[in-house]
Parts: sequence; C-alpha cells; structure tokens
Amino acid sequence: MGETEEKQGYSFGTFKGVYTPSVLTIFGVIMYLRFGWVLGNAGLMGTLLIVTIATSITFLTGLSISAMATNMKVGGGGAYYIIARSLGLEAGAAVGLPLFFARAIGVAFYIAGFTEALLSIVNPLPFDLALSAKIISAVTLAGLTALAYFSADLALKVQFGIFAAIVLSLISFFMGNPTVEALAVPPDAIIPPQVGFWVVFAVFFPAVTGIEAGLGLSGDLKNPAKALPIGTLLAIITGYLVYMIMPVFLHSRIPDSNLLLIDPNIMSTVARWAPLVILGVFAASLSSALGSMLGAPRTLQALALDRVIPRFIGRGFGKDKADPRIATALSFVVALAAVLLGDINRIAPILSMFFLLSYGLLNLSAGLEGLIESPSWRPRFKVHYGVSLLGAVICFAAMLMIDAGATLIAIFVTVLVFYLVKRRRLNAHWVDMRYGILTLLVRFAIHRLNKLKPDERTWRPKILALSGSPKSRWHLVEMANSLTQHSSALTVASILPVEDWSADKVQAMEESMRDYLEKREVDAMVKIFPSPDMLSGARALVRAYGYGPLTPNTILLGDTENRSSFNEFAELIRLVYRTRRNLVMLRESDVETSEDADEIHVWWGGNKDNIGLMLTLAYQIQKSPVWKQSKLILKTIVDSEEERENANERLETFIKEQRIPAKADVLIKSLPNFFDIIRQSSADAGLVFMGMRPPGEEESIEEYSRYYGNLMEATLEMPPLAFVLAAEAIEFREVIGISGSR
Repeated sequence: MGETEEKQGYSFGTFKGVYTPSVLTIFGVIMYLRFGWVLGNAGLMGTLLIVTIATSITFLTGLSISAMATNMKVGGGGAYYIIARSLGLEAGAAVGLPLFFARAIGVAFYIAGFTEALLSIVNPLPFDLALSAKIISAVTLAGLTALAYFSADLALKVQFGIFAAIVLSLISFFMGNPTVEALAVPPDAIIPPQVGFWVVFAVFFPAVTGIEAGLGLSGDLKNPAKALPIGTLLAIITGYLVYMIMPVFLHSRIPDSNLLLIDPNIMSTVARWAPLVILGVFAASLSSALGSMLGAPRTLQALALDRVIPRFIGRGFGKDKADPRIATALSFVVALAAVLLGDINRIAPILSMFFLLSYGLLNLSAGLEGLIESPSWRPRFKVHYGVSLLGAVICFAAMLMIDAGATLIAIFVTVLVFYLVKRRRLNAHWVDMRYGILTLLVRFAIHRLNKLKPDERTWRPKILALSGSPKSRWHLVEMANSLTQHSSALTVASILPVEDWSADKVQAMEESMRDYLEKREVDAMVKIFPSPDMLSGARALVRAYGYGPLTPNTILLGDTENRSSFNEFAELIRLVYRTRRNLVMLRESDVETSEDADEIHVWWGGNKDNIGLMLTLAYQIQKSPVWKQSKLILKTIVDSEEERENANERLETFIKEQRIPAKADVLIKSLPNFFDIIRQSSADAGLVFMGMRPPGEEESIEEYSRYYGNLMEATLEMPPLAFVLAAEAIEFREVIGISGSR
C-alpha cells in the first residue's frame, strides 16, 4: 500500500484498538458455552494441558508479532500485511485470502453461539427451532454489519460496555456456590460419548485466537509498534490466567462430570447471579462477532489495495476514508452463508485450521528474519529466532494432530492461491526477505558443497554457454537448455566490447536477455562480461566464472570458421581442457536437414572418457521435450567383416551394462576417409556427437590449431554436430550407468 493509504485510519490507542477487541474475542462463546464440555471430555489435567498448548501457540505468535511490529511500519490487514511484507506478496495473499474467509466465517461462529444461548433461555419462535435459529442469526448479523459498516469507532465504543458485562459475569461465576440439587444430573438425561483430546483441542482453540481481532485493526492504530506488542501480550496473559482458574473452579464445584457434557450453560448454573452470566454470554458472543466483522473487511481491503483482488473492493468511506464498506458487504455475504451451518462444533475446527496456518506463517516470518540477520532486522522488542521457529513448528504440528486431511486441504488451498497470484506477476512496491532467505540457503549449501567432492552418482552438466546474444545464436541456448532441463545450473554469457561498457548498459542487457529467456521458458542465469574482444573475454570467463564449488564443469560454445582466429580458438580449447572443464562445441548444419530427423548418433572412436561424456549428454538430451521421441544409436567403424561381429558384441554388452536406451551399429570401413563414412551414415540424423582429441602436453598452439582446422574441413556438409572433449576428473561411464538406472 502507498504511504498515503497507510496513514488513513482512526488512530486508536493500545487499550481501545488492541487489548479490548482481543480480550473480548478471547472471552467469547467458547468460554461460556463449551468450556464445561471441554472439561467433561478432557478432565482437569487434560483441560489445563489444552489451555496451555493453545495459549503457548498464541503467546509465541504474540512474541513474533511484537518483534515484527517494532521492526516495520505495520499497515492495514494485520497478519496478511506482515506476511506479505516478509515472505512476499504471493505468500501474503496465500494466507490473507483464507484468513479473510476464516474471519468472516468466525462472525457466523460467534453469532451461532449467541443464538444457541438465546434459544436455551427463551421459548423458540412459533415455528421449528432450526428455522428460528437461522432467523435470529441472520437478523443479528445484519445489525452487527450495519454497526461495522458505518463506523468502527462507534463499534469499539460499544465494546467498553460489553467488557464491563463480561467482567460482571466472571465475578458472578467465581462467587457461585450452587446447591447439590442444582448440580444433579437428570435421570433421563442422554449422556453423549466422550471425544478425543485433539477433537476437543480443535473446538477450544478459537477461544484463544483473539489476537487476530487487535491485529486486524493494525491500520487504524495510532502507534502499531507500541500498541500491538503491549495490547496483544496483555490480552493473551489475561486470557490464560482466567482459563487456567476456570476449570479448577468448575472441577471443585461439580461432583458429576456428566453434567459438564449435557449442560452447555454450566457457567450460569454455577454462577451466583445467573442473569449476569447470560448477559455475559450475549455480550461476549456479540463482541467477538463484531471484532471479526471489523477485522475481516480490513484484511480484504489490504488485499485490494495491493491489487491481489480488484482494487475497488478496498475503497474507503466515512471519516478519513477509514471504513471499508464494500469489503464489509462482502464479509456479510460470506458470514450469512456460514450462518446456515449454525453449529459451533462444526465451524470451530475449520477456524482452527486457518488460524493455525496464519499463526504458523507469522512465526515463520519472524524466525526467518532473525535467522537471516539482515542489517534491517532491528526490532525494539527482541525475540530469539529459535522461539519464533518453535512457534511455527508447534502450529503445524497441532494442525496435523487435529486433522491431517484438513491440514493437507488447507495447505493445498494456500499453495493454489500462491500459484495463481504468482502467475499474475504482480509487482510489489516493497522489498521482502525472500532474497535474504535464498542467500542464507545458498551460503549453507556452498559451505557444505565445499567439503564434498563431485562424484559420478550426482554428476550433472553445469553449463556455461558462450552464446553471445540468444537471438543470434539460439541453437546454442536450445542445446544448453536441453542438457540441463531445470535440473542443473545454466549460465548464458555474452561478451560486451570494453568501449561500449557501462554499468547501466550491462544491467539493461542482462534484464533484456533474462526476459527473452524467461519468455521461452529457459531457466538460466545471465552474465554480461566486458572485454576487448570475444575470445579474450571467453578465456577470462572460463578462468574466473563461478563461486566456490559452484563453477561450470562444461563449457558450451559455437565453432569458428574464421581462419585468422584459429590460433586463439585453439588456445581457448586448451584452456578449457587444462582447467578440467569439459567442452561441447556445437556446429550448425551447413546442409538442409529434415524436420523428421529424430535420431541421435554417437560416434565412438576409441576414447573412453569422451564416449562416457557423449552418452551422458545424449541421454540428458533425450529427456528434454524436443528430443523425447528420439532414437539413440551408438556407432563405430571397424576395418573388416571379421572385426565387425566382435565389435558389435562389445557394443551390445556395453549398452546392456550401462542400461541406456540405445542401439548398436558397427560399420565396415568401405571408404578411405572415416569422415566420408560418418557423413554418409549420419546424413539423416538430427544430431551427431563426435569426440575431439585433447591438446598434447608438448603440443604448440599452432599444431593444435591445424588439427582444429582439419577437423572443421573434414566435417563439412553434415547435420548438426556436437564435438565433445571430456576433461573433468569423473568416470563418465559410471555416470551414464547410474543415470540409466533411474
């Protein structure tokens, strides 16, 4: 959101804007209508454990919120705003949209509690009970929506009276000393079966999620950095103290735990002045509903202002444009649909999943911020990152324990929203910590890799493609992409003449190349390197490019037919070989090839290292979409018919041992020149692999340059050719053997 939008709001203080709505949501319908049921199912120790686990989750989350609120200017949207500014817009939206529905459904949850309490003390309307409940709930929802629609300030002022009613109801409850007759279980009562610990936990957990009420009003606080930590933590502590004392008091007053299972109004049964408890039930359920009705539209408004959903939804009205009336109307529609469920026990677990997911990500955000230790992470309220990460683990563990299936559904919905927002490629106008997270992971991985040696089992071609502009030499980029296939590192490099160099020009070229490659779904890094000329720049890149163990092991380049450059080109090949990097030199076809050419020919001339690398590369290419239907043929030439059978048997055995999808083809030397045989045999191939000999130790550049020139001359008028020179200290025959087993 823009700076102007962040300053809009009512400027509430700590007590009015955070503590009051939070503590009133905590002392809600669960406390009045389900706490006895929780105690009856879980027992005293189980209830205290449930309260402690649930409150520890909100307390750890409160600590994380406090740290993040004192490190950033928190705008409207509460949890969504914090997660979006920390983990990115996509992650924020993935949590914000489900969280909006959770808050809106929460309105129905609290109204259902109000309706249940009302119908338990008055005669139902003169038609069936279910219809009466829906009518009462719908009318109540309409009244609360009208209050939130026109003024959040008026809604929060109403909550001070509600707060007084709840305090009086608790005083009446703790002063209660009911008679034995009042606590007797009716002889004809039907005792419901007890349920498991985590089912009870799921029903109880929304009772401690009141911190969402204060967090949801973050954009309307005068000083969020002060109000959120103090108000949130005080509300959590207040709720915990009351929730720990209540079960002990109930346990001491009620001799038969079956009464807890059948009497939803156990608090009024025990209380000294029952009408005060009934008033407290009405006040708590309505205040909780009102708090959610204030928070849900503001989450939706924040999503709209960040353009995740249509922007008109976030339009503000009233004083300082602070009332999101369109978002409030949408919240009403969602809540009205949820009112049709009308059962607290059915709605509560749904809320628990969404709240736990948002709490988990809030804790994860704060934990990662502390773990990364960016200079910008300087919260005034300091929390060790381990505390926040522990909170995240507990949240996700609780979700799994409550309902593994519902957890997977919640995660699926979150991932789906993340993916849909990601596809829209929205431009956020803030900087999140994803770069820092990736830097941390890369740093860890590099230090670990530095202690390990490359091995045949995990070998992949890490390619530096000296392609120049991808538009002019697309065949090189296409080959490199087919070899890496998103499973290995690819860098597309271009040399920029020094006289044209400037930092701005390099950045512009990199962005242009990156966009070009991304549109063609090529997953590659881009490197622009300034140099006086192409070949000296290429040599400098081969020597220096990479970081620690993350250096290219294979150099991919095109050939040159400029004879004046043969010596320098031969020097580049020798440098590649002596730096223990493999070389793949791709030569475009100078004859027209058929579009149906789907065979890959690998010619074996006797070099064991080259054949292993060539087969590995050919196998990698076959896994790419372009070459998926191709046939791989391993070819060699012998001098006579007598040698052919033995050579064919050796190739077949080799193919079988290496488990590669290839055929063997042994040719007899029928022409005086080997290259004429290759040219004739591979005329219809789509791609041909041939080995190159390495430069000799004592061989001069001029001598190797002549070898290169003769090779280029001898391979004219052939299909696309990939010349391969293996130099890495890897047994490539083992690489293809292992790869073929996958």
